[in-house]
Amino acid sequence: MFITVSGQKGGVAKTCTSIHLASVWADRGRSVCVVDADRNRSALAYRIRGELPFQVVPVEAAAKATRFADVVITDGQASSDEEELRHLADGSDLVLLPTAPKARAVELTVELAKLLQRVGVPHAVLLVKVDLRQQRAAHEARQALETFGLQVLRAEIPLLAAFDKAETQGLPVFAAIDDRGRADPRRMAGWSAYQSVAQEIECLISKPSSVASRSISPLPLSA
Repeated sequence: MFITVSGQKGGVAKTCTSIHLASVWADRGRSVCVVDADRNRSALAYRIRGELPFQVVPVEAAAKATRFADVVITDGQASSDEEELRHLADGSDLVLLPTAPKARAVELTVELAKLLQRVGVPHAVLLVKVDLRQQRAAHEARQALETFGLQVLRAEIPLLAAFDKAETQGLPVFAAIDDRGRADPRRMAGWSAYQSVAQEIECLISKPSSVASRSISPLPLSA
């Protein structure tokens, strides 16, 4: 599988999503490689802080490093440049668009999805940073995205401090601990969510590309 995780701006959990999907598939015995194509080298920095059960390489080293991988995940550059997106997503089975349940984030995702549709790349949206105390916001964001014809994964990634701790420690979220060395009690909710996302992606990729990327109708945004 070749998956690109992309977005129009930083701070949308691209690297968190790339690292955790890779962790899920590595945990299932797959050979995984994460390609860091972001100028900030966030995935490489994540890898250096701790221990991950897969390779993380800069885009310049991707050709050799990914040769024998079962799963290749590209942590893409935050960009709205059509040519750059075409190069990053070329050959991807799916471009995943992490999106927070906020009006501006939804607008940017719709814009990016239009570009991806124009270059003929299958794509799907993943709602991230979902505050479980504000489920209405996530529901409205999902409705708005689906109104524009976007495929939105059923699984949602909760807003958890455990993800921040995991990034600081360079570990998957299930291994996150607090300052006293205790396991974060909510960490498994985040891990379970990414396991569900991985399963959905596998199902999407096994279907025709038209299912993973619906046409986008020019309707007004209401989120």
